[in-house]
Amino acid sequence: MTETQVLVINADRPDIDQPLAIGTEPEMFKLAQHNYKSGEWPFPVRLVKPGTKVRSDAAYLASMKIDSKQGEREDVRAIRQAHKHGKHTLRELADSTAMELNRVKDLVHKYSLPLTNDYWRAEKYNNPDEVIAYQTLARLCEKIDAPEFSIRQASMSNGIVNGYYISRVPKV
Repeated sequence: MTETQVLVINADRPDIDQPLAIGTEPEMFKLAQHNYKSGEWPFPVRLVKPGTKVRSDAAYLASMKIDSKQGEREDVRAIRQAHKHGKHTLRELADSTAMELNRVKDLVHKYSLPLTNDYWRAEKYNNPDEVIAYQTLARLCEKIDAPEFSIRQASMSNGIVNGYYISRVPKV
């Protein structure tokens, strides 16, 4: 069995061209421990294989950060999982996923997540104080005298039907 050759380098200033020591992994591990404890090397060290591309700790830690899209995907996945387990209101979703209520609202709206516990809202186009809200689409159809398909289509495209701005609102 061949033992792996490693370099001992200064972790604060990673430079593979100027190693502190070269040898087999078990020997270099013992040497690094001894020299660090004795104070000969008062800085942290790394054991790396020859030819390894070494980066500074700051660059390494920066590469580990989750990008915003990845974090958003994980949040959406958590919301869907909570919804699957019976959490249907935005407040319940926020509590079960440990996210802020506004964050949950934004993600639900941004990705049009299908929450079954919502209601239909019609706001008069030229009079925003006149608002009609119903739990079912059929009752809203009767109230504003419009066919169901046109209301559905208008809600998806933020459109207007019979002078009303139609939207589907998740319950809080």
